[in-house]
Amino acid sequence: MGNSFGKLFKITTFGESHGVALGVTIEGCPAGLEIDESFIRSEMQRRKPGQSKITTQRKEEDEIEILSGIFEGKSTGTPIGIVIRNADQKSKDYSHIADKFRPSHADFTYFQKYGIRDYRGGGRSSARETAARVAAGAVAKLFLAQIGVEVQAYVSQVGHLTLQKSYQELDLAQTEENIVRCPDPVLAEEMIELIDSVRKDRDTIGGVVSCVIKNTPAGLGEPVFDRLHAELGKAMLGINAVKGFEYGSGFEGVKMRGSEHNDTFVKEGEQIKTLTNHSGGIQGGISNGEDIYFKVAFKPVATIMQDQASLNEAGEQVTVSGKGRHDPCVVPRAVPIVEAMAALVIADYFLLSKSNKLVDLSNI
Repeated sequence: MGNSFGKLFKITTFGESHGVALGVTIEGCPAGLEIDESFIRSEMQRRKPGQSKITTQRKEEDEIEILSGIFEGKSTGTPIGIVIRNADQKSKDYSHIADKFRPSHADFTYFQKYGIRDYRGGGRSSARETAARVAAGAVAKLFLAQIGVEVQAYVSQVGHLTLQKSYQELDLAQTEENIVRCPDPVLAEEMIELIDSVRKDRDTIGGVVSCVIKNTPAGLGEPVFDRLHAELGKAMLGINAVKGFEYGSGFEGVKMRGSEHNDTFVKEGEQIKTLTNHSGGIQGGISNGEDIYFKVAFKPVATIMQDQASLNEAGEQVTVSGKGRHDPCVVPRAVPIVEAMAALVIADYFLLSKSNKLVDLSNI
């Protein structure tokens, strides 16, 4: 339980941080989709460790190995199996915490739940598991490209440094032009300096990833417990280190009156649009055709290169020493993860929408 996501476009991930491999099975991908393996690999490169001075220095190429579900470059409609083999595990880096609970990690809770835990890099609770999600999300992106849907995320905050511009004011093509993935070049340099200084202090810092989904068809969403924004929230809150999710006007919307916040409907040609988009493209839990936009807050990475007081499995006072290779700030590598999970949600709900209306059976 808990290792699968989605209803029709469904993924199941497996593997641990220091195991032989990570992997994902994708079910429900329609047959005949052209699978661009080079695109999947490029998405993996965006998430992989060791890509810059402000990320973990673990060296993993995150090369994908497609096992099934694709023939002559196209999906066959059967489960797509993808494996990413681990290559640079240094399990000895974790032997000192074999029986210790690291502060703010999943060590204690996993031990309480299962009575056993893989202490090497956190095992299944490690953020390395998200490599499998990015691989699956890349397939979902290829599917969404067929209907013109675009998913674009970027870093909008690191610590106290906040991007004040909305996504409409930014050139999101600039996102990949710097190692922190902030589309504002000036602020990006400040963010890089802050993360680097935190790293040198042997500490970590949090941040925010913003995301916009463009050209989503109106009508995606399932009442009442599977509203589109609820599923997006679940997808984002299921990412390691995420502490918050808000869409549309979010928490800032509470400062407005209804007369300011309501999105007025207008006709543009043959399309119904809204003058404003405080709703974030979703009303009544269903997409209205406007841009869907949201923010995801990430906490400071829990592993710090400092000694911390804690307890061991016997309940004894111990000192946990920070060792190993870890990100001083997770948000630069989280950008493709946020995009992947968003793409999986939209792909799933697009397929679900095809079962919501009675089709014309007269020609059958």
